Amino acid sequence: MKNLFIILLAVIIASCGNAKKSKEGKQAEINITAAGATFPLPFYNLAFKTYQQKTGATITYGGIGSGGGIRSLKDKIVDFGGSDAFLSDKEMQEMPAQVIHIPTCMGAVVMAYNLPDIKDLKLSGEIVADIYLGKITRWNDKRIQDLNQGITLPDQAINPVYRSDGSGTTYVFSDYLTKISKEWETNIGTGKSLKWPTGLAAKGNPGVAGTINQTPGAIGYVGSEYAFALNMPMAQMQNSAGNFITPTTESISAAANGEMPADTRTMITNPSAPEAYPISCFTWIILYQEQAYADRTLEQAKGTIELLKWMLSPEAQALTVKVHYSPLPQAAVANAQQLIKSVTYNGQAIQ
Repeated sequence: MKNLFIILLAVIIASCGNAKKSKEGKQAEINITAAGATFPLPFYNLAFKTYQQKTGATITYGGIGSGGGIRSLKDKIVDFGGSDAFLSDKEMQEMPAQVIHIPTCMGAVVMAYNLPDIKDLKLSGEIVADIYLGKITRWNDKRIQDLNQGITLPDQAINPVYRSDGSGTTYVFSDYLTKISKEWETNIGTGKSLKWPTGLAAKGNPGVAGTINQTPGAIGYVGSEYAFALNMPMAQMQNSAGNFITPTTESISAAANGEMPADTRTMITNPSAPEAYPISCFTWIILYQEQAYADRTLEQAKGTIELLKWMLSPEAQALTVKVHYSPLPQAAVANAQQLIKSVTYNGQAIQ
């Protein structure tokens, strides 16, 4: 908690001190402070910078993990929290007031690995579950070798890497494994923080990616952008149709085919579409539906809402592919726009 406080303090100080002028020379009046998931951080960095250049508003986002983002929102010290895991009904009831979920983009959790001589690796969810359960411990295990005919896998220890912090990426990964493996569902389950039977701990998506790169024989789950940015090998994952799929903009988007609930809270792991990458997900900005709290002004609330409206715009969604994410399907955009219309300040709709 001490480290979280220090990070948030730095975010708040930066927010207060970073007011800049827009291209038109007008002094920014709106300073938006947020924190949360590291999974969408590259997209948020690009999108928020673009919005700041357009409007002069200053947006400061601290990548402290989904768990930290939700705690910060619960403590009412940020304008919104970022999370790759939507709040359950129980978690919604534990918040001080009603919150809404605004999806911002789609992405994937990929299985990155460190085997310099292996360029094309195929894995299944069952095998990944058993690696993290400690049941498969060497790369030349017969089950892995059987999926990779024509490739000689090394007689080398497998070093699984997992997130040490409360993480929406962990939630997505474990949600997928819970659907795939009965043993995983029974013994580990789905959550932002888990009791891992084996492996190496690392903080944040950058930490997991860095640990994989530095550890021979390592494998870990990480946001696709980090793997792309570091040019890390990524396994092809077998989907529910039996196809081995590489994470791409198209295969991630294919996972979202289907109905979208009005509140946008849905998981799309292990989808049925034959061309879909199986560990795909949405990521959300979560905010209070009533914005008059913690001495917030109407102008601050309006500034937050205008940012969220822009995040759903074609201009902002077009930025997703520049940093290896996928744009939202139209159904998600339409539902999110309706949710934004429900936001109030002192009970009045924000215009």
